[in-house]
Amino acid sequence: MIGEYGVNIALGYLLGSIPTGLLVGYLWLRRDIRAIGSGKTGATNVLRTAGKLPALLTVLADPLKGLIPAVLGKAVFDDDGVAAAGATAAIAGHIWPVFASFRGGRGVATAFGGYLGLLPLLAPPFLLAAGIVLAVTRYVSLMSILGMAVGGAFVVVLAASGQVPWAYAAYAVFVTVLVEYLHIPNMRRLLAGSEPKVGRGSGRAASV
Repeated sequence: MIGEYGVNIALGYLLGSIPTGLLVGYLWLRRDIRAIGSGKTGATNVLRTAGKLPALLTVLADPLKGLIPAVLGKAVFDDDGVAAAGATAAIAGHIWPVFASFRGGRGVATAFGGYLGLLPLLAPPFLLAAGIVLAVTRYVSLMSILGMAVGGAFVVVLAASGQVPWAYAAYAVFVTVLVEYLHIPNMRRLLAGSEPKVGRGSGRAASV
């Protein structure tokens, strides 16, 4: 049991540490995208600094990092706790990647991949709700902040009612707390009215 946790956690962290956005940024811009825009390696910063196609590649690849260990934990190890632990480790790897000097993204897309692997039936409503928030407000950060908070609370309610394992609720709480914490600067800019909307922003020096 401990060995299964160790294997999937290590796998999840290493997968999460693959710096997709950083690699795409180097291919398109020949520079480190962490030095421009928000200073992160996620799809939002890739979109603002490198363009739509690089961002699309990033947004397709980053969820896989959370999806793969979640699916392996369920299908290979047949253990919900192992699956949740692997998905959690993938998020940690994305945020603090060993292959990129421990400077990564905010983990939203990778977290969604984990949800997709653990609770695939929740993915469509999550995407729909996220799409509505983004379409109405055009704030990617607000979509992430609200989506993770609501999604996390919903999974906890499902666990409390016995419909999903508590391991999934632990994953949801970890994801929610971490993502909200990493978005504190975005919250401040939203309140100040200075948060850039999707499709805006430029290759300016990284903001903290």
